[in-house]
Amino acid sequence: MTLVAFMQAGNVSVYSGSWRYPHAAQDFLSLDYYQRIARVLEEGRFDLMFFDDRLAMPGIYGNSVDDAVRYGARPIKLDLTAILGAAAAVTQHLGLGATYSTTYYQPFHVARTFASLDHLSGGRAAWNIVTSVNDAEARNFGVDQHAEHDKRYDRAEEFVEVVAKLWDSWEDDAIVADRESGVFADPAKVHKLDHHGEFFDVQGPLTVPRTPQGRPVLIQAGQSGRGRQFAAKWADLIFTGDPSREVAAEHYADQKAIIAEYGRDADSVRVLPMVYVIPGETEQIAREKENIFLHDLVHPQASLTLLSEVTNYDFSGHSLDDVVTDELIDQVSGIRGLVQGVKRHIRDQELTLRVLANHRATLLQGPRFVGTGPQIAEQMEHWFQSRSCDGFVIAATHFPGAFEDFVRLVVPELRARELVRTDYEGRTLRENLGLARPENIMATRTTDLADAGKVVEHA
Repeated sequence: MTLVAFMQAGNVSVYSGSWRYPHAAQDFLSLDYYQRIARVLEEGRFDLMFFDDRLAMPGIYGNSVDDAVRYGARPIKLDLTAILGAAAAVTQHLGLGATYSTTYYQPFHVARTFASLDHLSGGRAAWNIVTSVNDAEARNFGVDQHAEHDKRYDRAEEFVEVVAKLWDSWEDDAIVADRESGVFADPAKVHKLDHHGEFFDVQGPLTVPRTPQGRPVLIQAGQSGRGRQFAAKWADLIFTGDPSREVAAEHYADQKAIIAEYGRDADSVRVLPMVYVIPGETEQIAREKENIFLHDLVHPQASLTLLSEVTNYDFSGHSLDDVVTDELIDQVSGIRGLVQGVKRHIRDQELTLRVLANHRATLLQGPRFVGTGPQIAEQMEHWFQSRSCDGFVIAATHFPGAFEDFVRLVVPELRARELVRTDYEGRTLRENLGLARPENIMATRTTDLADAGKVVEHA
């Protein structure tokens, strides 16, 4: 199994009520906070420590950030570069992933950031490609309104193409470092892009040589039809949010088929659902922890604030007890997939905004594995062996404790079933994921052009 830890760089875990846990760590503005978690994850032989991100404080609800601030609904989002650098300093094998937007950043900036991280970590960087979600983010970057869905993906396609070329603008053996001759690098092996597209004009080359992984690992989590196509073309890891094993199995088969249509090896791309794992020494202890962590701590207004953020719709004019009607679904962008997932989970229960908001804020749509170490390992094995996933993105309920409990109670059971590693296979993230090092597309292009020139000259 591939194991990924899902993180937020702020006052809460993925669960927005986690800050209210009586023993929650309060030093989330310190490097030590993130370094402690990174050490735990490497002890458990996780593949990747991954950070989600947004480029705005939740402020769609009531056109105000007040409730996000008041109830701690993810108002704090630190820049991820320093955090990943700090995590790299205290680990040797753990992958380090971050979210960077293709809508509000520029390709050169993203290419340089992740190439630098890949070098400084010894080949452990991963980029989560997102197109961003709402108008609040747009206004922080001088834009009145968020671009429509397909336009964002058009930009993302060109963005990733440019980043890939920038990463490959240095050939692997470009640096000569010949002190005697005074030649540092071979100019013939450092390539300009001269890219001129619909969205970007980028000259290149990148100011960072080709990295230990060749290119950092690419992550994507698009759930729409266009999102699945984009992930199939580019992603090494695909994050999903399916409510049940049956739905996950359908998604898994569909996504793998699309990957194969792009001529890629579908088995080399990992499809990973996000889950909560709540282990206990006994099942009763685990259930009590579930009630505390996922039912008692989140404020309803915090849930509605986050629902407004993810759907880019202001729900302040609605009551929490309003029924989610077809008319509401039709007028709210980004809500349809969420509603479908929650309906599969609650079955015949009436779907109100309270239910929908709580599911969004606490991931109640599942999957959720609760029980003793052996019970949880059995559930995870069933998902894995039934070809519903290639591993899991594990969201923490609280810090400290959530990942510590998983490593202490669940990982030994998974190892006993030979489902996870006992030690890392290599130094780079690609090596530990079993992914091939990509060929250099710029070097290949240059060779092809040179060969074409020789044919013309010979003729």
